[in-house]
Order: sequence, then C-alpha cells, then structure tokens
Amino acid sequence: MVAEHDVVLADFHADWCGPCRMLDPVVETLAAEPVATVTKVDVDADQQLAQSYGVRGVPTLVLFTDGEQAEEVVGMQGEERLRSQIERYAEW
Repeated sequence: MVAEHDVVLADFHADWCGPCRMLDPVVETLAAEPVATVTKVDVDADQQLAQSYGVRGVPTLVLFTDGEQAEEVVGMQGEERLRSQIERYAEW
C-alpha cells in the first residue's frame, strides 16, 4: 500500500491503548482529506509489521512519502501538527 500512494500516514495502534482511542478522531479527520492516504495497523494483530518498523510504543504514527519512511512520531499528537507534517510532503 505504501508504494501505491504519494503520502501515507500509518497509525500503529492497539485497542487497549487509551491515547490511541483519543487519537482516533484526529486520524479519522485526516483520512477524510485527500492530502494523504491513512492506514491503521493494529500492533497486536500485525506484530511482525510493527516490529519491522521498530514500533515500541503506541500510538506511533509513521509518515511515508514515495514509498519511503519520512517521519515517525510517538504518542498523542494534535491535528494541526499532523496536518502540517503531512502537508510538507504532499505535492499540490
């Protein structure tokens, strides 16, 4: 999926994670916008993928551009900060 889109935001999360649930509305808002493709990865269901990206805590948000990992942020993030990071890589 990452290679198929210009900008992808991967949300590594877990159902039992409180901050992940708090971040859900922010991620859903960003997913509704055309700037980036958003995907959610449940670290419990896909441990191997999470491990391959070095995810040690949740929530972890990994931003990919042109198929390559560009940025990673861990913990609760505000919508404006995430939007700003995504827009740095989006081609208008």
